[in-house]
Amino acid sequence: MNRRHVLKTLAMSPLPLSLSARAWAEEAAGSAGLITAAVCTLTPETTAGPYYYDPGLVRSDITEDREGVRLELSLQVVGADCEPISGARVDVWHCDAQGNYSGYVSQGSDRTLDTSGQSFLRGIQQTDRDGVATFRTIYPGWYRGRTPHIHYIVYLDRQTVLTSQLFFDDTISDTIYGSVDSYSRGEPRNVTNRADGIARRAGNGAYASVARRADGLAAGLVVGVAAYGVQPIRHRAKPRKIVSVCATTP
Repeated sequence: MNRRHVLKTLAMSPLPLSLSARAWAEEAAGSAGLITAAVCTLTPETTAGPYYYDPGLVRSDITEDREGVRLELSLQVVGADCEPISGARVDVWHCDAQGNYSGYVSQGSDRTLDTSGQSFLRGIQQTDRDGVATFRTIYPGWYRGRTPHIHYIVYLDRQTVLTSQLFFDDTISDTIYGSVDSYSRGEPRNVTNRADGIARRAGNGAYASVARRADGLAAGLVVGVAAYGVQPIRHRAKPRKIVSVCATTP
């Protein structure tokens, strides 16, 4: 099935709303029963997993030759005061449509695939004045034992301040995996968000807001970090929305 048909199918499905950093903080504070939303909820730490390596590639387009549904991913880094942090380094990496990572051996369903020496779907960006780092990539596939996810690390002053993962609504993943040839595996994925222990521990704040675009999807996540002991660059400009709202949740 072609991408245009997939996007039409997704258009009939409700997608999560995007939130500004302030609105996200208010929602998080409300759900946590906090007295005030003046302090942002910090994004929970998760494992880097077994497939991290740093190829040192500073680039916004990390797709290389990988096929799949186009995805523009924006991560907005904010401090505990909800103000955006510019100049932070953000590393992103994830598997391709078939569930394979670059740079590693013994992958694939038969554990014979070797992608050593390759660097697809890995990259580094610095956050801009609004605290946003944007990557052009594809929607991630899945592999046994995990729900679809994207890994990221945030550095301030060359110090790691957060290692985490972001997740997607199961409806979006199921639609793409069942409709786009690049993701065809001959078997359904065996783990959903609810069954993934890492996704459960990360909580609702780890789920990306997703919107449709003419050529694919846009996804965004506000990432709250603790900047203790480092000197982040802060700007008082109001954080911009990092994904345009294309649908409302009933």
